[in-house]
Amino acid sequence: MFKNKAPAAIDAAEVPPRQPGSSYPEPFATRMAGREKRPLGDFFGLTNFGVNLTRLAPGALSALRHAHAKQDEFIYILQGHPTLHTNDGQTRLAPGMCAGFPASAGNAANLINETEEDVVYLEMGDRTPGDTVIYPDDDLQAVMVDGAWQFQHKDGSSY
Repeated sequence: MFKNKAPAAIDAAEVPPRQPGSSYPEPFATRMAGREKRPLGDFFGLTNFGVNLTRLAPGALSALRHAHAKQDEFIYILQGHPTLHTNDGQTRLAPGMCAGFPASAGNAANLINETEEDVVYLEMGDRTPGDTVIYPDDDLQAVMVDGAWQFQHKDGSSY
């Protein structure tokens, strides 16, 4: 979180990108190349939910395909045409479209920019303590402990 008091309003593009770009352990962090998140909620000191302005370069992923046990997530497309990948298949999205992912529904999802133009979208999620995340396509699972993600292999061993 930023230490300085935030102004009442700011151009979202002025919020610095999150560093490092991914909290995933390797080899997964490298797969997030081309994704840039600007943590708008953190900038304003929000603690109950997060809001990110996210840009995906051509070929980039929003995240590994995942589902949360306790966190609701919502996305709203501002620019570009990403493909939403879920347990139900693929859906091409366009500006003005949105999608929601209720906690514990088990519908693992992510966005992939399969176009030659940048994709820009807002992502929002709550910050329910004790959340866990499954990644059905990868040997990865996560649990939120004291505000930070802890990653493990599916067999429970640590990364």
